[in-house]
Amino acid sequence: MQWSRHRHAPWYLGGVSFAESSFFPIPPDVMLAPMSLANPSRAWRFALITTLTSVAGGLFGYAIGYFTFDAIEPWLRESHYWTAYQTSVVWFEKWGFWAVFVAGFSPIPYKVFTIAAGALSMALLPFTLASLIGRGARFFFVAGLMKWGGARMEAALHRTIDRLGWATVALVVVGAIVYHWAGMS
Repeated sequence: MQWSRHRHAPWYLGGVSFAESSFFPIPPDVMLAPMSLANPSRAWRFALITTLTSVAGGLFGYAIGYFTFDAIEPWLRESHYWTAYQTSVVWFEKWGFWAVFVAGFSPIPYKVFTIAAGALSMALLPFTLASLIGRGARFFFVAGLMKWGGARMEAALHRTIDRLGWATVALVVVGAIVYHWAGMS
């Protein structure tokens, strides 16, 4: 909470958000939530900063995948992200735009999807739109919860954020299956 009141906190939030979308392991929610809680009147501004810098970081991750995937692939294979990367490749082949949207909102490592999108040469406009919608939904949701729910909501968010994210993934998968089966009838 002390750091969330620092005069440069929005810059730090933007930096963390940018880095997390392409290579950094800590999600910006850990700064966004306390900043929104400490200053509820600026919660929407913090969510906007987080969203825009996250999408910019996602575009950087896309560029990493597009231009340097061959160079980073050996490291990626050895990291704990390899399984998530392989999953992202399968998801892109099946769902494209929706894969990025779900990764942007859920606890799935978004950075893996940004790099995979570049490595697979996903069209840039759908990638950017899916990132804006998915990341924006997530960060405005977190900021809104802190703005309206206060400290009690922060504790509840820490306990349930992963479950909410996975529930979103499940809903999208069920929706895709229903859509697929409805199209076959």
